Amino acid sequence: MYKALALQLTCQTINHTTTRDEAEAVMLASIDRIDKQIEASIGFAGRDTLLVVVPEYFLTGFPQTESLIDWRDKAALELDGRIYEALGAMVQKHKIYFSGNAYELDPHFPDLYFQTSFIMGPNGDVILRYRRLNAMLTPTPHDVWAYYLEAYGYDAVFPVAKTNIGNLACIASEEILYPEVARCLAMRGAEIFLHSTSEAGSPMLTPRNVAKMARATENMGYVVSANSAGVAGINIPMGSLDTGSKIVDYKGLVLAEAGAGESMVANADIDLNALRQFRQRTGPANLLSRQRFELYADSYAQHSYYPPNTLLAETPDRAVFQRNQQDVIKRLFEK
Repeated sequence: MYKALALQLTCQTINHTTTRDEAEAVMLASIDRIDKQIEASIGFAGRDTLLVVVPEYFLTGFPQTESLIDWRDKAALELDGRIYEALGAMVQKHKIYFSGNAYELDPHFPDLYFQTSFIMGPNGDVILRYRRLNAMLTPTPHDVWAYYLEAYGYDAVFPVAKTNIGNLACIASEEILYPEVARCLAMRGAEIFLHSTSEAGSPMLTPRNVAKMARATENMGYVVSANSAGVAGINIPMGSLDTGSKIVDYKGLVLAEAGAGESMVANADIDLNALRQFRQRTGPANLLSRQRFELYADSYAQHSYYPPNTLLAETPDRAVFQRNQQDVIKRLFEK
């Protein structure tokens, strides 16, 4: 048993910066602040805190008026650059597993960037990269599907890291609303889903909060979900994306949840032995063992809504993404 922490942080944006160096200076300042917050949070929650998840956008915010090329050049991290190096040093210092979400360059696709959920091990090395598959205005592996599979293979699309604290996998932001993502990870042995998000906070039960409990229940795994404590430096009211970082257990029960503002309240015990025993029980509660995947395979194979490979012959920009979605809507709802 150990403790996991969904650290609710303010995301400092880089939209106001004009150069790569200015943007990286903001990112490094954010890492320095987060370093201190992790140290204090572990001191309060307990040294048995071995897993820390931080929000989506924790280093950069998100693009607003920037073109895809401008955002790539300013915000997307180099795989061996100084931002990952600084994060690795922080993680190594605290001897934790650390998961976040960032925009990232890829040498196989120099004209693009991907939104990547990553996990670092206690030695500071990245042990898992999950590229977001369902996005509105960001390139995804599906947009260059043929080349992505050639470069990485299908197993890399749904990666699971087998570690001494459990089998870890990442779900990016609103992909918590896509049950297939979590299910494909569960098929590969995922036990703990690390969810970096930046979403609307509300006293009402939001769609994403419903989905967090549903994904935990149907896949019989923990969900560690870190939301932002506001996004600073842009015109959207800062508190719009706030509250609700939480840890949900394998029965769908919320173990801990943060209120508004920066918070380490969403910390709870992860009982790996209890989870594994639960997965070994017979009976109706063992939902994974009762799944019959063959029933659904043909339906998925026979229906294509959002087409793959849309960026292989197109210059990536917002208009392309919006046009693709409009075409899908016509096929779905205007028959």
